[in-house]
Amino acid sequence: MNKALRKAIIAGNWKMNKTRPEAKELLEAIKPLVANADGKVEVVACVPFTNLETAVNATAGSNIKIGAENVHYEKSGAFTGEISADMLTEIGVTYVVIGHSERRQYFAETDETVNKRTKAALAAGLLPIVCVGEMLAEREAGITSEIVGKQIKLDLAGLTAEDVKKTVIAYEPVWAIGTGKTATADQAEEVCAFIRATIASLYDQATADAVTIQYGGSMNAKNCAELLAKPNVDGGLIGGASLKADDFNVIVQAAVNG
Repeated sequence: MNKALRKAIIAGNWKMNKTRPEAKELLEAIKPLVANADGKVEVVACVPFTNLETAVNATAGSNIKIGAENVHYEKSGAFTGEISADMLTEIGVTYVVIGHSERRQYFAETDETVNKRTKAALAAGLLPIVCVGEMLAEREAGITSEIVGKQIKLDLAGLTAEDVKKTVIAYEPVWAIGTGKTATADQAEEVCAFIRATIASLYDQATADAVTIQYGGSMNAKNCAELLAKPNVDGGLIGGASLKADDFNVIVQAAVNG
């Protein structure tokens, strides 16, 4: 991490977990644990749509920001089951995860729709967490940089430098999500550094230096310190460990102390 240049962000991605009472209980447990991160590390909980209002209310007055797990790219209309950016901001949501590998894999999201969602989120004042990453076969074929570079170029297409500075990139090697496998700290650093270099080539070095790049592949209480010690790993998009207050706090504290 390089906190002098950019914000360090630890964001929990709860996925399809927790009812409203369970969400309130977990957030109430997390709040006092991470209070010391205020001003040092941005702490975010990205929760299911049904939990958003509960989460916003539960964290009011605390240093925890609330994020959604997806957003549609249109402002309104005949899109049954979808949620617009304006609906999220009206509730009090700050962040939104876009293009998670599970959305790409199971719900046919593409770089084109990720780009449209990112633009819609920014237009509404949301801070997008845009996910990129390679499949296992792509890593084994030695084309990680080609895959991730293509995603960055397409997902950020048409964004201004100021837009990009507000956008968080989460590098999530698909082979390391929910599998228990984790990229080594060196592997994570290599790709995060490549992402930053790609942004610099598209915009400029100052813009690239301002972008928070998270690692999002099974970061946990045991490996977080080593990952967060790398200069281009600016935080984490945390899956399973974000559902346990103590484990999530270990990661936040590693970021605070890093």
